[in-house]
Amino acid sequence: MTHEEIKRHRVESILKEIIPEALGSLDDERINGLTVTDVVCSKGRSDAKVYLDTSFLNEKEQNAALRQLRAVAGYIQNHCKQSEGWFKAPRLTFEFDHQLEKVSRIEDLFKQISTRKTKDDGESTDES
Repeated sequence: MTHEEIKRHRVESILKEIIPEALGSLDDERINGLTVTDVVCSKGRSDAKVYLDTSFLNEKEQNAALRQLRAVAGYIQNHCKQSEGWFKAPRLTFEFDHQLEKVSRIEDLFKQISTRKTKDDGESTDES
């Protein structure tokens, strides 16, 4: 791992801690309870994608939350900059993390396959 990669991972880790604090300090209930699942910085650390958990919001609420997050992105960026004493903070973009949904769908498929396999194995032993 290069020195630049280490710096980028450090910034990502710090942002994962600071952004929820900034969100919690806002008066908007639509966004102050959101959970940050991951932060991915660009190579130069000038941009960062913030991934949020979707578990408690439907699609309409997600869209409303994203609009509100875009409106307060400057405040959150400023909060990060001031709390860490940085000269410049990464420009933040927010997205909802759908990986958890995909993982649970895949796990459900594996469960279905395993139950079918055990069911098929049980039938084949009965026939012999």
